[in-house]
Amino acid sequence: MKPIKFPSAQTILLIIAGLVTLLTWLVPAGKYQTLSYNKETNLFTQIGIDTTTTLPATQKTLQALNIKIPLDKFTNGDIYKPINIPNTYQELEARPQGFYDFVKSPVKGIIEAADIIFLVLIIGGLIGIINSTGAFDAGISWLANALKGREFILIILVTTLVAAGGTTFGFAEETIAFFPILIPVFLAAKYDAMVGIACIFLGSSIGTMCSTINPFSTIIASDAAGISWTTGLWGRVFMLIACLTIALIYIIKYGKRVQKDPTQSIIYDQQQQIAALFTQSNTKTVQFTSRLRLSLIVFALCFIIMIYGVVALEWWFVEMTATFLVGAILIGFIAKIKETDFIDTFVKGAGDLLGVALIIGIARGVTVIMADGLISDTLLHYASALTTGMNKGVFASAMTAIYAGLSFFIPSSSGMAVLTMPIMSPLADSVGIGREIVVNAYQYGLGLFYFINPTGLILASLAVVKVGFDKWLKFIMPLFVVLIVFTLIVMTVSSYI
Repeated sequence: MKPIKFPSAQTILLIIAGLVTLLTWLVPAGKYQTLSYNKETNLFTQIGIDTTTTLPATQKTLQALNIKIPLDKFTNGDIYKPINIPNTYQELEARPQGFYDFVKSPVKGIIEAADIIFLVLIIGGLIGIINSTGAFDAGISWLANALKGREFILIILVTTLVAAGGTTFGFAEETIAFFPILIPVFLAAKYDAMVGIACIFLGSSIGTMCSTINPFSTIIASDAAGISWTTGLWGRVFMLIACLTIALIYIIKYGKRVQKDPTQSIIYDQQQQIAALFTQSNTKTVQFTSRLRLSLIVFALCFIIMIYGVVALEWWFVEMTATFLVGAILIGFIAKIKETDFIDTFVKGAGDLLGVALIIGIARGVTVIMADGLISDTLLHYASALTTGMNKGVFASAMTAIYAGLSFFIPSSSGMAVLTMPIMSPLADSVGIGREIVVNAYQYGLGLFYFINPTGLILASLAVVKVGFDKWLKFIMPLFVVLIVFTLIVMTVSSYI
């Protein structure tokens, strides 16, 4: 009997989109009223079901709406998205999505995710150009020799640096660029590609899960909860160190096992396929000339400039994409690549990541179906009602689980914060605990499920390396369970402190 093959990432997401479409027929439609701040007019805009009202931007207005957030959080730009207004949920006439809506959702998702899709495609073109110069192979050979016998340093260094980016500025989508770059380095160190995926994706995930000063999760969620982002900071620092240590131990143990016996690799059957995908010049030794060194310097500078721009200059996808495009052109000049060869190589490189771009768009399409079907707010409304009458410890654990479930439907950390915090954070007052517990539950629940969330970035990340979701689940599940148990224990204990 022929074994059943696990479906591709695109198929998994289309199945999920189909199931969410069916949910719109089963879950009642409903919506909260929203409030947004207009900086130009210095007024609030309250959007109801059929009405739009302008209100004075004062603390009194916020108090009247039962929003316990300081006014300056809106006026200084900390809260820049519309927030849900507590106690305004209203059931609406059902808006079930049909087959035609299901078919349109991937297209709508691709249009909505155009910014990150173009970033991925331009990065693919840049990688195609740098690969064609041979600079990658020369640099990787040098690094492999330098780390011989101390390859575990590579695991610690990459995971820790990526986690640092995650905890400080939400380093997530940008990590897509690092898989084609770093996977060959891990292969040269006699690890398998799964080690490289784990270091990059888990590093980012744990960093964002235990965000300390991340403006897109910690700060915006704390602001929306009406508390200072420094409240509960040391608890999140402890979680970051503890979870990162647990993950490093797990990855290093797996990596050593693969180094000693390659057949122990979860993706051993794909070893040759992946090696061929990431190794361009197996048959010849590439000399590390001054041109190749300069090309690699420009390549590295693209990422340094990108990170600096995001952190210090408030850059986003347009600026990041332009940086990589300029980098590709500069490398083309340095390596003296002919104009026609440059275009062909760039387009081929972009084409290699087209599948990844489509996965990102289809995943966004799932969110489109929920928004059009008006079920996101309904799920939030019923989730908030589940915690009524709970004791402190159960409340903290339940809130973490609720946020994990909601993250399937609202994978955006900033979107989750502004939509849920005005509703969820006041529940902490009724239980008698600090609102920072709800902020932490939001971060940990969102972060834990992110490890396996098919509507997040994991399927796109795996697609870059041509690794199946089933293989990832086999690798991550033991660590996932350990981190869940550890997190729930920490949340329960912290609720009584």
